[in-house]
Amino acid sequence: MSDTPSIKPDENYRVLARKYRPSNFDELIGQDAMVRTLSNAIETGRLAHAFILTGVRGVGKTTTARIIAKALNCTQPDGKGGPTISPCGECENCTSIAESRHVDVMEMDAASRTGVDDIREIIEGVRYSSVSARFKIYIIDEVHMLSRNAFNALLKTLEEPPEHVKFIFATTEIRKVPVTVLSRCQRFDLRRISIEQLNNHFSKLADKENCQIEENAIAMISRAAEGSVRDGLSLLDQAFAHGAGKVTEQQIRDMLGLADRAQVLDLYKAIMKGETADALTQLRNQYDFGADPEVILSDMLELTHWLTRLKVVPDAGEDIVTSEAERKEGLEMATALSMPILTRTWQMLLKGLEEVKLAPSPMAAAEMVLVRMTYAAKLPTPGDMIKQLKNSPQGSGSGATTTGAPSPSQSPQSHDSGNAPKAFQVIRSKGQARILAQDILPSEDQKYEKSPNSFEEFVALFESHNEAAIAFQLNDNAHLESFALGRLDIRLKEQAPKNLTGRMIDLLKQWTGERWVISLTMAQGDDTLYEQDQENERQLHIRLMKNPLIKSVLEHFPGAKITDIKKKIDEFAIFDDGSSDYINENFLVGEDEFGLE
Repeated sequence: MSDTPSIKPDENYRVLARKYRPSNFDELIGQDAMVRTLSNAIETGRLAHAFILTGVRGVGKTTTARIIAKALNCTQPDGKGGPTISPCGECENCTSIAESRHVDVMEMDAASRTGVDDIREIIEGVRYSSVSARFKIYIIDEVHMLSRNAFNALLKTLEEPPEHVKFIFATTEIRKVPVTVLSRCQRFDLRRISIEQLNNHFSKLADKENCQIEENAIAMISRAAEGSVRDGLSLLDQAFAHGAGKVTEQQIRDMLGLADRAQVLDLYKAIMKGETADALTQLRNQYDFGADPEVILSDMLELTHWLTRLKVVPDAGEDIVTSEAERKEGLEMATALSMPILTRTWQMLLKGLEEVKLAPSPMAAAEMVLVRMTYAAKLPTPGDMIKQLKNSPQGSGSGATTTGAPSPSQSPQSHDSGNAPKAFQVIRSKGQARILAQDILPSEDQKYEKSPNSFEEFVALFESHNEAAIAFQLNDNAHLESFALGRLDIRLKEQAPKNLTGRMIDLLKQWTGERWVISLTMAQGDDTLYEQDQENERQLHIRLMKNPLIKSVLEHFPGAKITDIKKKIDEFAIFDDGSSDYINENFLVGEDEFGLE
């Protein structure tokens, strides 16, 4: 017999996702808005008869449904309590609901029970009062899986259920739920949990489990969880088993098949420099150490997005997952790379990732993606191509011929065109360079308008170009936050069209030749131009009413009202004290009955 002692499994062991499942709203993380709404509803007695919880997997939909069931049926240890936002967890109702054995709280999985017969059981059951609880509660998970006939059968009962019945639905596909059902429910959207909240939560659980885990390792698990607490706890459980009580960053990389962040940056640099051999070598090294080709491309796709955000908003890189060294290096890369290159890289990686997923050999497909990207890195962007055509002597039109035989300077073998791609040299050799340049390049005599220096000039620019719809929205529905040359920050009212900013940016580029940045903000901002005009007119009306001449006219014509005030440059002014004098402006006052001016 072997002397090796046998290891008996812990029969009482439970995975972390079940062991640390929240039992009350205080333990539920990241859903403050929902908790606040339910708390106010319970305190005021305004309880809906049906709730629907939606969100991605693992954010706590079913857990929240059970907590709501306990909150509505909790009686406190003395048996005299009512609905509360803080269930005691000790009374018979709370304990039996937590153990899924309460006779009045029924859970149904709509993924396995989708038909009308299953709903008919619910419809028959709602007629009977609850046995021991305050409310009879039906929890239906993945409700979007019900058939159309099942939904139709449930509608009438859902709209007018008995007072002792509550419905709680949970779904990950809210769009698949008929609107007729949604309109009968109080909806709660459970948000993804932020990386910071997951980090704090997982750190506390690691301490409770007496497991040492590096801070970067926890951050990697939080990122991989993608806002799902359950997914993160499953990975954390796996990490504890992998590290046997002590988990390092490298162990998490090996477990998840991730490439080192620094290695991803080095690979990205090699691609952007067009170093094909170096890029393929680095990819192979990462693959040999266990990194998945699909994950490597996904990391580079994420890196491209991060660099693009850094280029537009430098503060975007300041998150808790990114180290200071990575942030500094990323900012340098974002500065060096142009926006056309980043967008081209994004598109190539996005298409390449699909190829890797479908290819019989993911590694071979990933290598082909890198080869394409390194060669594309050596090519100029479309804007650079146009500049080369414009600046090339052959593209100016003087050296282009329309005859069949190309001149020596136009031959494909000629190197006089500098770094222009050979494809364009062939086009020029056929005598089409002049036509191509004229078709693509903007006219040299094209003159752009001067960019507006104020928000009022900004609105006037659209009016001068007969864009009345945009000018109206800016005048009536836009609250100015800040204005600078080339940048506008505004808050739009709800009635403003969604595509307004994109339309304005395109027109401004066409009129001024400049790329404007128009940002939507939630700040209060100034009053709209229309509101300002109304206030100015009101103040002017007050000033006019102090004028003796106006007073005299209104006294001689009882019932007359001033309906229109127009300001004209002339030699008349009315001062705040009511006196008047002729200087450089006057006012035309319209009267609704006599039409006086």
